[in-house]
Amino acid sequence: MPIYEFSQTGIVALKETAFSSVNVHERRDLQRLLRENVEVIAPETLVIAEEFGEWEDSRRRIDLLGIDKDANLVVIELKRTEDGGHMELQSIRYASMVSTMTFDRAAEVLGRHILALEKEDLDPRALLLDFLGWDEPDEDLFGQDVRIVLASAEFSKELTSSVLWLIDHTIDIRCVRLKPYAMDGRILVDVQQIIPLPEVQEYQVQIRDKVRKERESRASAVDFTRFDITIENEQHPAMWKRNAIFLICKHLCDKAVNPDEIAGLFSWRPNRGWYSVDGTVDAVEFKTRATAKATATGAAFNPRRWFCDDRELCQANGMTYAFSPQWGGEGWHRAMNALKERYPQFNIDFVPAA
Repeated sequence: MPIYEFSQTGIVALKETAFSSVNVHERRDLQRLLRENVEVIAPETLVIAEEFGEWEDSRRRIDLLGIDKDANLVVIELKRTEDGGHMELQSIRYASMVSTMTFDRAAEVLGRHILALEKEDLDPRALLLDFLGWDEPDEDLFGQDVRIVLASAEFSKELTSSVLWLIDHTIDIRCVRLKPYAMDGRILVDVQQIIPLPEVQEYQVQIRDKVRKERESRASAVDFTRFDITIENEQHPAMWKRNAIFLICKHLCDKAVNPDEIAGLFSWRPNRGWYSVDGTVDAVEFKTRATAKATATGAAFNPRRWFCDDRELCQANGMTYAFSPQWGGEGWHRAMNALKERYPQFNIDFVPAA
């Protein structure tokens, strides 16, 4: 369906054109413009690489590689052609190639991308953490899925049939049509997601997530073990890891152990497990001061990422502290063993729950 211009004198259909006819090149123009404005075709996405091809024995390259807010990798393939070529087949190959990428690897890739754009003043690791809203890397959550975005002037029937089949088999893939029009020497582009249709996308996402969760529940490598915790001979059964370490650290603080002393045990963590503000304050004031403190450094403070309710805060040294709930993997075991060894007088112990 064409786009129409409404005026006082009538309604006129804009003239459809082709990117090649208006001298818009695929990499020099289309890719460069979408790299800087990726939200046009992939909202809430951070581009971490352009022309990415850092794998052995392959000269193939991903047009744009990104990360979304859920820490999923996003493979973006662009075509200015009228049928999309075989971009769905290329994108599946690329998705499999990057599916094992870790947070550290993504930060390295983003670092090289930043250098290529001559933005050396940006810290790629900090930029990635800030975009995800994380305080530190979480490899259990990073890159759990790979999304595919295909953007082209048009798509062939063979390509759309393939994409619909992939969606039915739980692959997160979508087609975004970029239809160019000419008007008074300008190029207007009608951008529409045509597969899946926005009206049914939420339903399809729910079905795909249900299937994925069922698959992950059968074959997940993520450790969801709960632990029985003992501290000063008091038993706390079947606790999640983040709640278990918070319980111990809060108990120690309540027994006059300095939070800064506890933080010294977590030297490998950038924030040492705590966020502090000046003054002995309640939860409301803590969140206000923490937000102001973070803003002053160009960062953000998300209270949902901290134990910062009134009963959860710790006070010492004329300051108020909130503990991080972001614990998992070997870091959690390392921290728990450090607490157990440093404070034997509290009889700390932890074993997997039955």
